[in-house]
Amino acid sequence: MAAPRTPREVADWAANAQDELRRLLAKRETSAHRVMTVTESYGKLMSLNVKQDKLFREALQCVEHGLYRSAHVTSFAALMDFIHEWIANDATRLSTIQANYTAWNIKQASDFRDQKDHTLFEVMKKQAFITNGMMKALQGLLAKRNECAHPDDYEPGINDTLGYLDEMMKRIEALQKK
Repeated sequence: MAAPRTPREVADWAANAQDELRRLLAKRETSAHRVMTVTESYGKLMSLNVKQDKLFREALQCVEHGLYRSAHVTSFAALMDFIHEWIANDATRLSTIQANYTAWNIKQASDFRDQKDHTLFEVMKKQAFITNGMMKALQGLLAKRNECAHPDDYEPGINDTLGYLDEMMKRIEALQKK
């Protein structure tokens, strides 16, 4: 490539160089630039609402700044909001919950916040909304989130956190297909 001559060519050259540098740094195991690979995975998710999108973006920003426990907690909040909406926005799933769990008094997605996440996962499995494997995976994500949200010896690193976010996005993608 010839040397850039105009301000626009310089800006384009700098942007391309920066993208290439990020791609190279993303290959280093301890590099914070690996967030790019998770960001690309995140871009594959469809139909997240504004709140979920904001929470996932905040989780990615937490990773960029080394706030790994915060990234776990924030992304789990996005997952739970997605699950609440996923049930409430489907007439069959919502009516099944309303008929079988009348004491819950569910009318809209936000009403699910009164239920324990672990219990909700078991109900989703019992009502055949998800498989046993999915239930266990969601419970595992919850357990990891709890380790990060409460005082504990667990100190996740970049690899733990990127893996957690990747797993979270895969679970949402699987639910979106149902």
